[in-house]
Amino acid sequence: MTTILIKNVTIVNEGSSRVADVLLKDGLIHKIDNNITPAGNYKEINGEGLHLLPGVIDDQVHFREPGLTHKATIGTEAAAAVAGGVTSFMEMPNTNPPAITQQLLEDKYAIAAATSVANYSFFMGVSNTNADEVLRTNDKKKDVCGVKIFMGSSTGDMLVDNYLTLSKIFSGSELLIATHCEDERVVTANKEKYPDADNASFHPLIRDTEACFASSFSAVQLAMMHNTRLHILHISTARELQLFTNMFPLTDKRITSEVCVHHLHFTANDYAQYGNLIKCNPAIKAPENRDALWEALLDDRLDIIATDHAPHTWEEKQLPYQKAPAGVPLVQHSLILMLQYAKQGKLSIEKVVEKMCHAPAQCFQIANRGYIREGYHADLVLVNMNDTYTVSKENILYKCGWSPFEGHTFPAKIVNTIVNGNIVYENGQVLDLYRGQRILFDR
Repeated sequence: MTTILIKNVTIVNEGSSRVADVLLKDGLIHKIDNNITPAGNYKEINGEGLHLLPGVIDDQVHFREPGLTHKATIGTEAAAAVAGGVTSFMEMPNTNPPAITQQLLEDKYAIAAATSVANYSFFMGVSNTNADEVLRTNDKKKDVCGVKIFMGSSTGDMLVDNYLTLSKIFSGSELLIATHCEDERVVTANKEKYPDADNASFHPLIRDTEACFASSFSAVQLAMMHNTRLHILHISTARELQLFTNMFPLTDKRITSEVCVHHLHFTANDYAQYGNLIKCNPAIKAPENRDALWEALLDDRLDIIATDHAPHTWEEKQLPYQKAPAGVPLVQHSLILMLQYAKQGKLSIEKVVEKMCHAPAQCFQIANRGYIREGYHADLVLVNMNDTYTVSKENILYKCGWSPFEGHTFPAKIVNTIVNGNIVYENGQVLDLYRGQRILFDR
């Protein structure tokens, strides 16, 4: 591995920013100090005027492999991730076949080991009939990120609505349980209310606030009954926020939450412009929900910012509303979107790092990642807060080839991404010379 010295860079880490040098050696952050002069050969990066952040850890992505590779692959989406400063990802089980056996789970790890330029972990999937298989994951709690339960239907056929299955897993899992929460009975009743729904503006009426709250409330009740470590994904409503607290530090919480960048950015008013391109589950809702999400993010009721990156082809998204699949490709642009909000004064750059880097590491108990600390893995991203980046067809790296941000100019730019001490993104290009590592956990 190349020894790298980053000189005179503004380090953003653990709530503060300071200028220093950072020496990377043997894949680790070797030293943080002023005026470092290493012995031997090394590559020097002039960090003057740049910010050095820990690599983003995205705790919810859908990279579609195996079985749905016309939409994406682990390799293509990992490349897009590092181009956006995301150095580690945790991927969902609703592929084809779904990752609902230990062998199918390990098959995905094998694909990532061969093709992913970013670090990786994969959730064990739950069905109505595989509870015993899921609980075998207890033996892998140091090298599997968690268990995923779809308590609402989405892409794929993984809805879990058997209460006995849910109770068995909530009572028996020693891993974090992550949930997609939308009550299927409410969604079905709403579909009957709007049988002629013909455009995406109906989506937040069908997959509404009540559907989200009812399911999230049920998950919280199960977790409290069994003292389960529960993490509810992609919170999208103001009402759900009453289920979470900021009375304790993140490391002491048994029930945590995630908000996604599209729910912080778009509102139901945007369906008129974007239509099916921003159709996702749970739905993007009325503006008052976005306002409440921002308030809860800033006061720490919401713990993590992620993407729920979920690509579909352009052709699939052009289908009529009721047939068009739900999901938005986001992993390449999540960090610069949040840096845009930092430049606007909506939150600090230190808060961006807390919610996208530190908090995922804390929440999932990731070993030696998510911080700029000596001895930690050198997963880092250099950003220029004084440059711009315009999204175009030419620089979108998702296999699906489109983004709702196409044509948008961000007031910040990713300069370099470093994974395990290796430069994997530089001068606008992914350097596909290295492979990421399997994420390990301190549990």
